[in-house]
Amino acid sequence: MTDPKTWLRKNPQVRTIRVAACDLNGQPRGKRVPSRFAHKVVEDGTRFPFSALNLDIWGEDIDDSPLVFESGDRDGVLKPTERGFVPMPWLEAPSALLPIWMFHEGGKPYEGDPRHALAQVVNRYKRHGLTPVVALEMEFFLIDDSAKKLQVPVSPRSGKRRKAAEVLSIRALDTFDIFFTDLYDACEDMDIPADTAISEAGLGQFEINMMHQDDALRAADDAWLFKMLLKGLARRHGFAASFMAKPYEDYAGSGMHMHFSVLDEEGNNIFDDGGPKGTDVLRHAIGGCVNAMHDSTLIFAPHLNSYERLIPENHAPCGISWAYENRTAAIRVPSGSPAARRIEHRVAGGDVNPYLLMATILGAALNGIEDEIEPPEPITGNAYAQDLPMIPADWESAMDAFETSEIMPRILPQELIRNLLLTKRQEQLYMTELSPLEQVEIYLDTV
Repeated sequence: MTDPKTWLRKNPQVRTIRVAACDLNGQPRGKRVPSRFAHKVVEDGTRFPFSALNLDIWGEDIDDSPLVFESGDRDGVLKPTERGFVPMPWLEAPSALLPIWMFHEGGKPYEGDPRHALAQVVNRYKRHGLTPVVALEMEFFLIDDSAKKLQVPVSPRSGKRRKAAEVLSIRALDTFDIFFTDLYDACEDMDIPADTAISEAGLGQFEINMMHQDDALRAADDAWLFKMLLKGLARRHGFAASFMAKPYEDYAGSGMHMHFSVLDEEGNNIFDDGGPKGTDVLRHAIGGCVNAMHDSTLIFAPHLNSYERLIPENHAPCGISWAYENRTAAIRVPSGSPAARRIEHRVAGGDVNPYLLMATILGAALNGIEDEIEPPEPITGNAYAQDLPMIPADWESAMDAFETSEIMPRILPQELIRNLLLTKRQEQLYMTELSPLEQVEIYLDTV
């Protein structure tokens, strides 16, 4: 990381900065600061209420949260993360973002901060001499939302609107070539390791894969920043970009698949046995993920719209299963070089909080490794056609499973579990008052 003060000196064109932390819904919460006063934030941090990381999807206080009136709405202290300043290429004026995370007055990490939740899980791995290597597949939609009915944007090249899904279509990528070129340039400016782009099965749906890296916190930072970048840059190009799980009823939704392996202190992949099956440790990690999948569905599907995606035979796993090289299973072990043996967790939608996603999956896998949990036998064939235990099919059931789980407190801090449930219960209450169109409007721009 470049020293923040050095970065500011080298970038005198930057006149304003944003300081922002990630709330439980993955939304950036923070402040705008003139760059000439940025040194104060770098040196001393900044302050805002603990409750700011526990807002609902509209940015409102949680009505019955103990963080608000009951505690006097006390401030936390927010300090810069290891990332330092990153440019904000989606804005017209030269600006920079300084990611921050929340602490108590005496320096103790605030356990309601999702980035700290991931840090705790990573530290659990470190105590075993282990390092997770992670990558995310980021699926999203490009959408013309200028009218009540959502549709694919007009092609900047042809001026036409192609209303069809185009899996792995080069033409679809070329249709938005100017946008994707700007997007990759911006990722390079922000040091986000965006790799391959493909067109997907939904209308105007695409996927960009992130490179594998052995720093889970940085990988989650990349995903969080990429969401901000993509949505902001799309608006500069005259359309919307969204990670909403299911904007179109008749087409597949967007997922956020997570790939991970684990290295020992010598840098060896502990899932690699030199062959296609993988080690006992691989199997135990899968056992932990399978064991936690039902109770952690609220993390993978955090919004009302999330459950529109989780429909059988719609490219979204609903049954709890695992398999070798089988994309109908919830957990897939990809084929390929044994040295790259890894787990792909395929349940989460694109609308998730990336810090909570990584914390939950890595924490569940480590539970399996520590307890030597044996998974069920891997399936073969179409998972959708098999009699499998199922994840919760609706938001309410997912909240109940999360709330009563004996597994989740081993993965996530109790305060975060409480805060997330308070947030989701309030969102559930108010979402029922909205029309489907109003629900789409709020999710389109937020998640």
